[in-house]
Amino acid sequence: MILRHIKRTALVLTLIFIVSCGSSSNDDSNSNNGGDDKILPPEAATLVTPLKNEECNQGNILSKTESTVAFQWNKSSNTNNYTIIIKNLNTDTIQEKTTSSNSASFTLLRGVPYSWHVISKSNKTTKVATSETWNLFNAGEAEENYAPFPASIISPKMGSITSNPVNLEWLGSDLDNDIATYDIYLGTTNPPTELQKENTNTNTENNISLTNDTVYYWIIVTKDEAGNTSKSPVFEFRTEI
Repeated sequence: MILRHIKRTALVLTLIFIVSCGSSSNDDSNSNNGGDDKILPPEAATLVTPLKNEECNQGNILSKTESTVAFQWNKSSNTNNYTIIIKNLNTDTIQEKTTSSNSASFTLLRGVPYSWHVISKSNKTTKVATSETWNLFNAGEAEENYAPFPASIISPKMGSITSNPVNLEWLGSDLDNDIATYDIYLGTTNPPTELQKENTNTNTENNISLTNDTVYYWIIVTKDEAGNTSKSPVFEFRTEI
């Protein structure tokens, strides 16, 4: 009798052990399956046309002042749709479209510089990826010489806090490759009117001593050999305490 009771108890314990092991195995399996469902963020698109820092004369001319320009980029991984953003570099006016395709057309003013970039988006995550930003000059009436593109910022980053003294760095570009000099305006008013440096032929200005814990604004005026000029957007930074 006692032996039968011992055998019955051993059997029950064995069954409990088997069930618990099976449950653990299932938990592990579910955990592994969860890893397979990891959501990957979208990758940045690669721009194709219009070409970077080139004149765009492939558009469909609508009038003396407007033409339709087609933009194209390579599709990126883990992406459901794209938002393409076009900016008029003379007025900072923005146009944008969202599409699941890798191309879009915009009506642009002729004889005007623009920049463009593409934001990749996914339906599975709020994370996005941004492409490079390219400049283009939308062709207008025949011109012998083009104004430079407005300079773009390199350092300090827009809205950043930077050490003092400050080093300024920017990037200039021109269809004719005839940039001559730059003028730098730097001050505490927006827009700045104080001329920091005139007719410099480099794209840096280093060791500028400023007041600590102060917001500064700066712009770059680009001048080419034909006398054409362009003015950058207003850039902003704060010096450290």
